[in-house]
Parts: sequence; structure tokens; C-alpha cells
Amino acid sequence: MSYFSHLFTTLEPYPWAITTLQLTALLLLVWLVNVLARHLLARALARAARVALTQWDESLLGKGVIGRIAQVVPALTVYYGITFVSGLPPMVVPVVRGIANAYVVLTIALAIGNLLNALGQVYEQRDPERAMARPIKGYLQLVKIILYLVATILIIATLFNRDPLLLLSGLGAMTAVLLLVFKDTLLSLVASIQLSTHDMLRVGDWIEMPQLNADGFAIDISLHTVKVQNWDKTITTIPTWRLISESFKNWRGMFESGGRRIKRAIYLDQTSVRFLTPEERERLRRFALIDGYLDRKRAELEEYNEKLAAEGKDPVNTRRVTNIGTFRAYVQAYLQAHPQIHQQMIMLVRQLQPGPTGLPLEIYCFTSSTAWVEYESIQADVFDHLYAILPEFGLRVFQQPSGADVSAAIGAHVRSFVAAVEPAHRAPHP
Repeated sequence: MSYFSHLFTTLEPYPWAITTLQLTALLLLVWLVNVLARHLLARALARAARVALTQWDESLLGKGVIGRIAQVVPALTVYYGITFVSGLPPMVVPVVRGIANAYVVLTIALAIGNLLNALGQVYEQRDPERAMARPIKGYLQLVKIILYLVATILIIATLFNRDPLLLLSGLGAMTAVLLLVFKDTLLSLVASIQLSTHDMLRVGDWIEMPQLNADGFAIDISLHTVKVQNWDKTITTIPTWRLISESFKNWRGMFESGGRRIKRAIYLDQTSVRFLTPEERERLRRFALIDGYLDRKRAELEEYNEKLAAEGKDPVNTRRVTNIGTFRAYVQAYLQAHPQIHQQMIMLVRQLQPGPTGLPLEIYCFTSSTAWVEYESIQADVFDHLYAILPEFGLRVFQQPSGADVSAAIGAHVRSFVAAVEPAHRAPHP
């Protein structure tokens, strides 16, 4: 102490030297406090966090929460230590203390923001299924917006030495401006609450929104945006509020039901529809799926036709079995016997309104697998079989004439004409 007293006595004629020495000492102290805070306080808090939080400690430590808290100590050292430095201009001390105080507020706000990020990560790790069903990312982002807004007000009040309540009262006059600036944020907040409350969207849901070219799985739900990874691996970003103001399709119900719908028609040539002859009916009895149907139909028609004959009606009024009706019964029985068609869901085979493209015979059923690849394989397998077996019932698939069909028709007509004309040319002339 005598050495320092002698030093200050020696430097007393040079005030600037004393000020420089004190500032140097303060900077060294700040550096030392920073080292101690980072290496001792941070380690102590990290060890306490590991003991208290066990499996979630990495989420909190990895987000820099403790590192941000440790930075408060050097700022407080500057805040209190600058008052012991002599010879500074009158305005320097309050300015430095204001900057240090603002830095403390900023550091604490960033630390709380990092803590919110860590809590979001802990929430997702603790119960991933609940996190997908009830994401809290949007709420955490809203809290951070409010936090940073309050921190900004406190920093401005500290730097300009004003009462924070005075600044907050001034914000009342700026309500209209704030509503305009934060319009999307407020709309997104309401949309996030509605999406979460009504369970309209979860991470991992397959959604379709054609007006925004979105068709794929939701991979992220935040306060302002929802990210959808489309089937072509592109990412579509949708404003959260548009999911409430506009319609979108969510395929989650299909996956949860355990069945995926097949709704496709076979277009039949209407000129191939006819009655079956007795010989054709006997031949179709080879199909085990419809032999019972043919027996029931024969008994029903015989009973009906016998009543007509007893009443003396004309034979034109008798009922007969058609090939399209028999094929429809076969398709129904085939679907009921198919191991990969969901038997507890609606299943029907129906005729639609005939048109210029033929007579549509629609198959409406559900597969027992909701996976896309398996679903397409099952659907193709069903229609492969039905197209291949159509000729057995005397039916033809309708197809628009192509160039090859027209060429074949013209060739057949030319050959028939040549065959008719050649004998006349070969006959001897009188």
C-alpha cells in the first residue's frame, strides 16, 4: 500500500496519468472478473444444472443460457467501478454507467430468450408425440417478441435517463401504428391459438393447399409461418394466418382411419353390353367367386319368369342375366375376397352416367394400408386383374380411336374392297 501511495503522490502533478492508471486497473479488473465468471461461475452453474436437470442439461447448456448470465458480472463491474476513476469529464460517468446498464438489460433479455429456446427443445425431447400434436414454438416466439420489446424500452430509457413508464405511456398514442406494424404477428398469434386449440394441424401432417402450391408434410409450425415439404422435396412457406382465413386439406384422418380410398372407374364399351346365353352362364360358373351369385340369380329369374308365363305375358317381358351385371357381381366378390382391401369400410361397385367415353363402372373401396407405395401397388393389382378378366364376360374397354385403329380400319376396308373387285376382273370378257 505504501508503494501505491508513493506512486499516486509522484503522479499527483499529472492528473491524466492517474486517470489512465485507474482506467487500466479497471480494465484489468473487468478482464479478470470476466475470466472468473466464465470459468468459475459458469462451471458452477453448469454443474448445478446437471445435478438438477439430469437428462435435459445439454439442452439448457447448449443454448448459451449460462454463458449469457456470466456476461452480466463484467458489466456490473464497469457500472460500479467507473465511479472510482478520478479525473473523468462530468458526462463520461453517467454515459458509461448507462451503457453498462443497457448492456446488462440486453444480456439478461438474450439469456431469457435462449432459455425459452432451451425450454422448447426440452419440451420436444420429453414428449415428441405431444410436441407434434401441441407445438409451443409459436407461443415461445410471442413471449420473446414481448420480452425484446420491453428490453428495448428499458435500454432506451437507460441510455437517455428517462422513466420507462413515461415511454410506455407514450406508446399508447402509437397503438394504431403498432397494430399496423404488428398486424401479421397478431393475426398469426390468433391463428396459432386456433390451430392448436382445435387440433387442426400438427408437425408431420400431410396437407394440401393448392392456392399456394403446397402439397406435402408440415415440417415446422412457428408463430409466423408453417413450412411444408412438398413431394418434390421443395419447401413451401405459408403464413400461419392464411391457414385460418383460407381452406386446406389435412390427410391425418386418412392415416388414423387405417384405410386409403380407391375411387376409379373402368370405361366399358356400351356396344359390348348384352344378355348371357345359357352356355355362357354355365361357363362362368367356373369362377368360384360368382357361382353362388349365378345360382341365386337363376332361381330369382326363373320364379319371376314363371309368374309371367302363368299370367300369359309375352316372352319379351322375361328377365335375363346380363354380362355387365355378372361382371359387377364378380368385382364386388373379388374385392370382398382381396386380403389387402379394408373390409370394415364402405365398398361398392356402381355404374355412373354413361357418356361419349363409354359406360363408367366405378370401384369405390379402401385399402388396408395407407402407405403411398403400398396403396398404389394394391390399386394397380386390382385393376390389372379386372382389365385382364373383362373378355371372359364378353365386355370390351372403351378407348378413343388412335392412329393405329384408324389405319387398321382403313386397311380392312381396302382389303374387303379388293377381295370383292378381283373376281370381276378375272372373269373372261364376252
